[in-house]
Order: sequence, then structure tokens, then C-alpha cells
Amino acid sequence: MSPGQKVIKDWYSKKSWHQFPFQKEMEQVYLSGYSGLLNAPTGSGKTFALFLPFLAGFINQHPTDYQTRKDNGLLMLWITPLRALTNDIRKAMQEVCDDLGLPWRIMTRTGDTSSADKAALKSKLPEVLLTTPESLHLMLAQKEYAKVFKNLQVFVCDEWHELLGTKRGVQVELGLSRLKALAAVGSRQFAEKDEESQLQTANRKLKIWGISATIGNLEQAAEVLLGNSFDPEYVRMVRANVDKRIVIESVIPENIENYSWAGHIGVKLLPQVMEIVAKSKTTLIFTNTRSQSEIWYHAIIDNYPEYAGIMAMHHGSLDNELRNWVEQALHAEALKLVVCTSSLDLGVDFRPVDTVIQVGSPKGVARFMQRAGRSGHHPGAISKAYFVPTHSLELLEGAALKNAIEQGVFESRDPMLLTYDVLIQYMVTLAVSDGFYANDLFEDIKSTFAFADLRREEFNQLLDFIVSGGKTLAQYDEFLKVEVENGLYKVNSRRVAMRHRLSIGTITSELSIRVKWL
Repeated sequence: MSPGQKVIKDWYSKKSWHQFPFQKEMEQVYLSGYSGLLNAPTGSGKTFALFLPFLAGFINQHPTDYQTRKDNGLLMLWITPLRALTNDIRKAMQEVCDDLGLPWRIMTRTGDTSSADKAALKSKLPEVLLTTPESLHLMLAQKEYAKVFKNLQVFVCDEWHELLGTKRGVQVELGLSRLKALAAVGSRQFAEKDEESQLQTANRKLKIWGISATIGNLEQAAEVLLGNSFDPEYVRMVRANVDKRIVIESVIPENIENYSWAGHIGVKLLPQVMEIVAKSKTTLIFTNTRSQSEIWYHAIIDNYPEYAGIMAMHHGSLDNELRNWVEQALHAEALKLVVCTSSLDLGVDFRPVDTVIQVGSPKGVARFMQRAGRSGHHPGAISKAYFVPTHSLELLEGAALKNAIEQGVFESRDPMLLTYDVLIQYMVTLAVSDGFYANDLFEDIKSTFAFADLRREEFNQLLDFIVSGGKTLAQYDEFLKVEVENGLYKVNSRRVAMRHRLSIGTITSELSIRVKWL
């Protein structure tokens, strides 16, 4: 047993916890130098399964002075699809570091991060940074970004199944291709300025891990994340095989024959839903849209005013301060009911939540499993979920959901291929920072799963588009973004750079304004 493994084992003992077999397997695989995919259900201890082996590896490297080594640079980059996830994971990680006497900082960088905190990140890097795909690309759009990642040892993508098959997932692939390129050979233009930019040290052995719930194509999910250039001999799949018990019940209308066939949002079943809420300690009601969550929230307040003050609403359009308050109130057991959307879908650990109610079809077995896992979100606990049909046909979907979960049948997430809009944005992102050389970038991009079939002719057309606007937009100065200097593609206009940084991302939404009560 290595020094790091002994420290971690003692930590588990002090907590009176026991490592699951998959956590021990993950520790052994990680410390042996492998990359791959961890498949574990929500609430099974998957965050610790990856983070603790990383700490053990650091302790193995510095067995005598690991408790005094400060300012080690960025060692771990942890990508999550939701901002709410970063806060919860950061607290758990920081608690472990404090328990072990590691003088480390665990920080987050998302759209909610203040300007002051972002400035602090630049001046003094934390050992672990939790961020989103969009914020990763914003970091790549900064000058001399290579120096930020020069000590990076491991890249983790949490909830990879949620990003797979989306343009945000392609963003992760492209961002990771840049980190792998930095790890392998450094950056040509930096080499002319600074020998340190070759990054020939720890970053050369970058480990890459994804964490995913069960989907139908787990092996392909690992292949997409790791890319085409990764040696299969150094890839491992770790499966939790934890028997997570889920109790599912459908809320049946009293008069099924009179229940609507389509076009409703389930409010007719409000009395039955509130009976379930009254019997539970803390309940999350999941809806599929923000407008639906607003309607349900107001329907409850109007018909059950006694819940005012002990219920709340949570979705992405709410102010950051209000979302944080709701999350903290859930942790503190101050709320009995929260009406929410996918903003609370993933790995957020709210121990008081013992019941989940899904209003309407979640349109996927894996997604329903994910939401059901918000209740009983700790090892050994039972997850309890109710399905509320909004119309009669969804009664069939509820039965199908229950049957699929019992049989372990989950849909696949097909990866997106050749998404040129994401690639164009990524190319301009690199041009905004320190620029790129076409041949080097083409090889990096070809190493990703999404662009394995990209032809050089197509790539040249994309280069022409970002430089001159292509055949259709050449007459508009607005689209003449990138300039070529001695083969280096670069954005020199500060105005273009600022506008690009403000528009990085692939999440589409309607125009909105902030409304403030004065």
C-alpha cells in the first residue's frame, strides 16, 4: 500500500465510512496511470471515487511534505454541465483537503463567478478548478493561456452522459484536444518567447476521466471523450455495479376516462400531489420547462397558502443570488418543497430530499433515473419518485419508464459529428488568445471523435470563412475577424476579441431582460 493510499484509508476510517469495491478499483486504476470512464449511479460516492485517488497520487509524489506544499499551480480541471454542481462539489473537495491538512484551494469559475474572483484566479491559480465547458473556452481565449495549464495532471468531465450528443459536448472535445496538444508538444508561438511554454513536465502525462450514469453506449461515450489518438491500452472502464434501489409510483387520476388526451400541464392532479408532499420531509417537483415550473409554483401558492415561506422555485432564469439561497435552504432543511427544472437535475447532494415528483414525461429513461436520484442521495438510501402524467397518453409512458428501469434498459446518446459552427467558434477563440498555425490545429482537431472525418478542403474553407467571411460574407467588415501574420492566425482587433468572448457558448435561449422591483 502506497503512502497516499494509506492516508486515504485512514481518512475513511476516521469518517467511519467504507470504500465500495468500485472506489477501490478506481483508486488502483488511477494510480496505475490509466484514463477512461467511471460508470456510477447518482448518490453512490462517485466524486470521491475520482478525487481521492488524485489526492493519493499527489501524496505519493510528496510523501514527506504534502501538508506544507502550497501554490502548486492548477493540477486538476473538473468540468460539470451545471453551475449548481460546482458549488456542491467544491465544498465536498475542500472539506477533504482540510481534513488531510492539504493547504489547497478549490475554486470555481462559471458564469456566476464575480469579476474579483476571476481576477484572483489569474493572479494565483488553485490546485483544483471546477468549471463548465463555456468557461473552459473562455480560459482558452485569454492571452498566454498555456501557462495556466502547464502543471495540469488530470482532466475530469462530470456527468459526461449529459454533454454527450450535444454541442456542449463537442466543446469539451475541442477544449480537451487543446489541452492534450499542450501536454504533448507545447505551443509553437510560445516557444519563441518562453522556453517554459514547451510544457515538457507533468502535463505530458495528462490523465482524462469521464463520469457517467448508465446509458446504452458507455464504451462509445469513453471513446468520444478520449478522442481518436488515445492509446486503447491505457483506457479502462470502471463500473460501480451498486444496487441503487428506486421506488417508482404513478399518480393515477381518479377518473381516467375523463382525463385529457393532450395539451395540459398536470395541474388537475395538484391535490394528489400535495398529499404526497405533506407526507414527505422535503420534496422536489421537476417540470420540463421554466414556464411550467412558474405555473405549478403559483398554483401551489394560490391553493395552499400555508406553504408560503417553506417552498421555493429554482430554474436557470432566476437571479444567481436567489438560486444560491434556494440551494443553501435545501441543505439547511429550511424548505419543504422546491419546484424546479433541469437546473437541479444532476449530482447536487441535498440530503434532506426524500421524495421526487416528475410532472410530465421526462422523455428519457436515463433522465428520469437522474432526477429520481435526487432523493435518497447517499450510499445505501432508497430513492423514491412519483410520476405525474399531464395527459392520458403519458400514463403509458409512466408504465414504460418503470418497466425499462426494472430491466436496466437505457437509451443511447449518439455523439454529434462535424458541427462546423462549434468548430468555427473554437478557431476564433484560439485566434483571440495567442493565435494558431493551421497545420498544427488541423492535426489537433482530427484527433477528436467529432471531427475525425474532417477533410483538409473543408478545414481550408473554414479558415477562409473566419479570415474573409467566405464567399457569402466577404463584403461585410464585421465578418473579417482573423488576420494571418507569417502563418499565424490571430485576432488583432480588441473590439472583435471582446465581442467574441461575450458570445462564447452553444446554449441557445430567447432574448430576455432583467426585471427588478423598485
